[in-house]
Parts: sequence; structure tokens; C-alpha cells
Amino acid sequence: MNLPNAQTLYAVIDATWPAASQRVVGPWVIREGGSGGSRVSAATAQGVVTADDIPQAEAAMADLGQPLLFQIRETDTELDTNLANLDYIIKDPVNLYAAPIDLIATQRPPPVTCFEVWPPLETQKDIWGAGGIGAGRIAVMDRAPHPKTTILGRKNDTPLGTAYVGFAHGCAMIHALEILVTGRRLGLARHMTQAAAFWAKSQGADYMTLVTTRANVGANALYTSLGMQVVGQYHYRIKEDATA
Repeated sequence: MNLPNAQTLYAVIDATWPAASQRVVGPWVIREGGSGGSRVSAATAQGVVTADDIPQAEAAMADLGQPLLFQIRETDTELDTNLANLDYIIKDPVNLYAAPIDLIATQRPPPVTCFEVWPPLETQKDIWGAGGIGAGRIAVMDRAPHPKTTILGRKNDTPLGTAYVGFAHGCAMIHALEILVTGRRLGLARHMTQAAAFWAKSQGADYMTLVTTRANVGANALYTSLGMQVVGQYHYRIKEDATA
């Protein structure tokens, strides 16, 4: 079975983690983030753009009161160079992972370890909040129109982890997987990923997918150990004096 490529996963991200609004301005897609983070706030190019096109995107983002932030995808080599020449710096390089759903949904987590929950419980919001995932990102989950759930992870009868999962274009995608410090190195993230895969399979998903920063060594090691493969990458470019 061929894995979905990066272009497919870009569409899955937009569908399962949607911006508050988005519009086309010339050769750009401009997203209104609503404090939902970089993925829903970054401008992306539609096709080839030149240095002369960049001010149009900058003006549109400034009109929204947002940082000047561009997502650089695999075909955006010229844009990447042009932004570097304008003193935009690289922010958060990420890996896009995918695996056939049956590769991940092999063994259910131990009893009372993982639960499918929608809408998320207050204890889940507290766990996200401890990891810096606030109301703006919870709002992203709320407005996602496609099938979705959250996974609540527990150890020793204590809620210690939470994640959001959305489904679109034949792919389930995990977002915002967060484990409290006291719950780490207990295998909970692995159990939650497997629980997400079983939910996704029940929805008819063919693939489990996710995005994680390249700097997150532990997460990359976990997903690789589950048999997931890197199918693409992207990074952001942001002005040095801007705040994401």
C-alpha cells in the first residue's frame, strides 16, 4: 500500500486543524489563526511565487494583526530563499508521518488506559494547558467539521495524557498529543497512538498520520518504532523581530 504524500497531508492538516478563516489573495492562501498556533496562521503559496509577491502576503497578514509567518513546503525552494534574503528565520522544522492504519491498530491498550471522549473534558483541557495548548487551539478542535475525537490517557487511575484526532481524505491525523511530566516514560503516548488508530479504523481511515517537530527526539523515536514513515516535511519562516 502506497503511503499518502506530503501534498495529501497538507490537505489533511487544513481539514482536521482548520483556521478560523482563510482566503486567497493573489497567489497566496492567507489564514486567520485566532490564537490557534502557527499551522492556522501561516501564509502558504499556491504555485510559484517571486520576491515581488511577498509584500502582498505581508500586507494581508498585517491587516489581520498577525505575525509575518510563512509555511515553506517542499516545492517552495525559491520562496524559502527569497524570505531568507529578507531576514526571515527558520522556525519549527517538522516531519510528516504516515503508516497504514492496520500497522498501528494491532493491539488495544490495557483496560482503563485510554478512552475516546468528545467533547474534551476539563481535565484534558488542564493537561493541554500545562503544555501550553490553550483556548485558541481548543477552538481549532471545536470548529473542525470532519469526524473527530479526543483520546484521554490514564495511568494508575490518574488522567495524564490527552490528544485530538481528526479524520479527512482517508487519513486520521493526531494533533496536540500532550503527556504531563509525571506521566512520561510510561508508554502512555504509545498506548494513546494505538487507541487513536482503533478509533480511526472504525471511521474507515486507511492511514494514521501526524506532524511533529524534528527537534522532538522522543516523539520521532516513538513514531518510528511504531512503523510510521516520514513522507514529507515543512518549516516556517518568520521575521526575526516577530513573535509567533
